[in-house]
Amino acid sequence: MAEKHPAGADADYLRWHTLDHRPEQQRLPAIRASLRAVSTPACRRARAACDASLTAVDHVMTYFFTGLAGLEAFSDLSIALRNAGRSPFILPPVQRGVYTVASRNAAPRVRVGADVLPWLPIRGVYMLLEQGRPAPAPSTEVPGIAGVWCADSVPTQYSSTGESHRLSLCFLDGDPVDTAARLRPVLEARWNDGGMHPLLAAPFYSIVPFEWNRYLP
Repeated sequence: MAEKHPAGADADYLRWHTLDHRPEQQRLPAIRASLRAVSTPACRRARAACDASLTAVDHVMTYFFTGLAGLEAFSDLSIALRNAGRSPFILPPVQRGVYTVASRNAAPRVRVGADVLPWLPIRGVYMLLEQGRPAPAPSTEVPGIAGVWCADSVPTQYSSTGESHRLSLCFLDGDPVDTAARLRPVLEARWNDGGMHPLLAAPFYSIVPFEWNRYLP
């Protein structure tokens, strides 16, 4: 999770990251998929919760690894690309987390299995980061949610996230802002029992290739 570009070059950053940086990383056998999303002003207004430490988050990048062993090669490649002059952009980091998947659920109406949700074309994601006693995944019955993966934080040398964090990544085939409005009362009821404390509950739009200005912070 990162802030927007300090000089407002978010569109240029997204172009570079999508056409240059991410394709190079896909050469690693440990990386199965990747997903980038961005928060617009409308997304910010639709947040159901946001801890002060995460207020600045506008960009989210997710990599799906086969296992923790792939992190070292990922770090080595990142360093090599930077040393080769292939990393001209840097976004101010907010938080980096490593998670192990705990559950996968797909909406019955979606014609794919839960295991392949990262490869399903989507319009965006709803990111729910919570701390406390693990709760069930957000319901896939909410219109606009194609499926949900839940994962628990793992302490590694590559992480800055806290302990006992549960990340629920909702894959959206509905408009993220509209889906966020429908999801808000469900989440508020979820938090009323005090078992989970929300750190971030926010919609993000997926990047549209070659329309770099379409969704920006």
